[in-house]
Amino acid sequence: MTTLRLTSIGNSTGVVLPKELLAKLRVEKGDTLYVVETPDGIQLTPYDPEFAKQMELAEELMRDERDVLRKLAK
Repeated sequence: MTTLRLTSIGNSTGVVLPKELLAKLRVEKGDTLYVVETPDGIQLTPYDPEFAKQMELAEELMRDERDVLRKLAK
């Protein structure tokens, strides 16, 4: 388990993520992290949950309308 300490950054409060945690998240300085509220607590992820929902809907549409998309592709 990693413990993070809150620190002042200007008028805000922030955390400094250790190098090991950044490596596990596969992010680096300048990347975006998304904060997702889950039933188990708060989750930090480099993946945009809204984009993931859109992709799920697109994949479902492509699966359901496979024949139409094949005809359009010709």
